[in-house]
Amino acid sequence: MEKNSFVKPRSFLDRIKSIFSAGPAKEHIDDLEEALIEADIDLAIVDELTEALKKERVSSFEAAKKFLKDQFIFKLKENNPDSVKHRKIMILTGINGAGKTTTASKLAHLYQSKGKKVMFVAADTFRAAAIEQLETWAKRSGTDIVKGMDGGDPAAVVFDGVVKAKKEGHDVVIIDTAGRLHTKVNLMQELLKIKRVILKEFPEEDIDTLIIIDTNTGKNAFSQAKEFNDTLKLTGVILTKFDSSAKGGSIIRIKHELNLPIKYMTFGENVEAISEFNAEEFVEGLFE
Repeated sequence: MEKNSFVKPRSFLDRIKSIFSAGPAKEHIDDLEEALIEADIDLAIVDELTEALKKERVSSFEAAKKFLKDQFIFKLKENNPDSVKHRKIMILTGINGAGKTTTASKLAHLYQSKGKKVMFVAADTFRAAAIEQLETWAKRSGTDIVKGMDGGDPAAVVFDGVVKAKKEGHDVVIIDTAGRLHTKVNLMQELLKIKRVILKEFPEEDIDTLIIIDTNTGKNAFSQAKEFNDTLKLTGVILTKFDSSAKGGSIIRIKHELNLPIKYMTFGENVEAISEFNAEEFVEGLFE
């Protein structure tokens, strides 16, 4: 990944720097805690840093920055597999605009480059543009695609897709889902219906239920991940749009509090702009 694909979160780092510039850090612990919490930093990290300040193990901005970097890397790598375990079915979930359809195309390219036979399932039948976009990617890359009618039953499209995949021996099935229905309840129920349909043909261990998180989302990212996880029992996270001002605090919370492995990250428009998640690279990008 290109190192300059990240943009540092200026307000977060500058605020911490200004606090240390105002005098002894021990006198400004409340301000520092507020800055970290507003950046949606994992509360365990906030507590560990403030304790280090009180005991004067950290007494400068550079020391605080190193402490945070080390903690971020530790939390992100904790229980995160060194390499992504391949599963046959990938359900891409998340809100509209997070980059699900674009991520689907990048995942297809990634797995095709490994010699895998890939299929798209266009299950976002509530947004015609999503079907058209995925169909365009399918034509460009020579990827099989199963799609339905605009406004049709997404679960029925998925059923047709997984049956076809099973019959024709596809290695990877990438399912693009809707990000918004009439209500959140409707959306979650539709996604559960899709998962139940898949479970009729494939066991749970063959299914990756992934949430796509736009790294520019900020604090809402955690609530999004929690809501989808509570309903669907997610198996991981894909981070998108690292070519703009990535906000890291929520990502650490998602990983640590929800125990969801970060599996992939995308960092540009090119179809090749995807890689397995790398904690050191992610954190360096946030702090450089």
